[in-house]
Amino acid sequence: MSETTDQLPTTLDQAGEEIVAKARRAETWAGESFLREGEDPAKAMASGTARRRALDDAISEIEKGNKEPSPEWKVRYSLMLGLERVLTEKPPHLASGLELRRHQVDALAGMLTELIAANQRQVEAAFANGHLSDETELEEEEEEENGFGEPDPGEEEELPELTPKEDPGAIRRFRFRHPTASGKTIAAAGFVEAARTVGVLILTHRRLLVSQFRHDLTDTGYAKRFSDIILRGHRVRKPNPITIQTYAWFARHHAEVEPTAYQLVICDEAHTALGEKTSAAIRAFPDPVFIGMTATEQLIAKQVSDVFPASVDDLPLQDAARRGLIAPLRCLRVPPVAAIHSVPIVGGDFDERALAQVLDHTALNQAAASLYRDRFDDTPGIVYAAGVDHAYNLAQEFRAAGLKAEAVSGRTPPVKLAETLAAYERGEINVLINAQLLA
Repeated sequence: MSETTDQLPTTLDQAGEEIVAKARRAETWAGESFLREGEDPAKAMASGTARRRALDDAISEIEKGNKEPSPEWKVRYSLMLGLERVLTEKPPHLASGLELRRHQVDALAGMLTELIAANQRQVEAAFANGHLSDETELEEEEEEENGFGEPDPGEEEELPELTPKEDPGAIRRFRFRHPTASGKTIAAAGFVEAARTVGVLILTHRRLLVSQFRHDLTDTGYAKRFSDIILRGHRVRKPNPITIQTYAWFARHHAEVEPTAYQLVICDEAHTALGEKTSAAIRAFPDPVFIGMTATEQLIAKQVSDVFPASVDDLPLQDAARRGLIAPLRCLRVPPVAAIHSVPIVGGDFDERALAQVLDHTALNQAAASLYRDRFDDTPGIVYAAGVDHAYNLAQEFRAAGLKAEAVSGRTPPVKLAETLAAYERGEINVLINAQLLA
């Protein structure tokens, strides 16, 4: 922890000296600094400011005999103080030393602004704890694998608007939108760095991405905090744990999770959390701060904002391309030969099974293979199929057309998947055909 308070101005009035003394006392207790280098304590900790509230509430808990911050204090103040720490570093960076880029800093700064504003509101009930009634708890159901290890996509539907009483955790749920491949995982690591004094639960929509998140957070310096999910009645053996799980698991078992173990929940690809069961599970776990990350444009923007009401940053696709964060987009549009107008829209996207029924036909698969061969030859590429069976049928036709193609999906055994991806990287396979696996 940075010892910034040792370098504060030496000339202080009695009130300033009292604030500095309290800040130093609370700093050891909270694990975060309350005053930064070069700050005027009277201004930085003026009455009514968010940091002054954090300090006053910390001293109150200390004087009550709390040896460490309560879960409520952590939810309200720890992430805010951690974000201030990260953003005052020059440049902001992760534990590994990796520097955050401008748009990633923007997401953290937007979140800090929201937390400061919330903590400066006069209405104390804004961050009061609340719980949905027991009637909203989900029934234990076997998750439908459908090749991806996820809930049935048919559950995705437009969500009803709820009142604050019905959805008390909504005031702690935020979102940011960055395009695919612009580094959302690194932005998530920035939040993990800011949340070094709290428990972090990360939810993603595929088991493969659980492994990917663990790999990325290991590379950026956070592996020591990894922990299995902490269930009710179990002691938190590792301080400030990081747990990574799937939405499918959380939708079924959220009621079993120890609510005091996690003060921050990061939702990867937040638009996949819009299903009835998953969104109900999120609403039934109202105490932590939630941060939803998505690349979704306007397609299902309303549904995303229903679950994650407050936006902290929004980087349009065109701006990301202009900044050089992602490659410029080029496309070849093929006139449709299948009538997809009959495919129903569910949760803002085509129903997966119905779309596969329309597209998965031998003639169409052969046409797709011929088009790829004639237009791209042996250029490496990734093909996205409408379903698992469609992916394997496409791969068969691509190979028949003389292309080195393999299909992968949630059904692919882990060892086989690793071997196939490695062969693609070595150039032994030119085309990977997948069913929503390579997100």
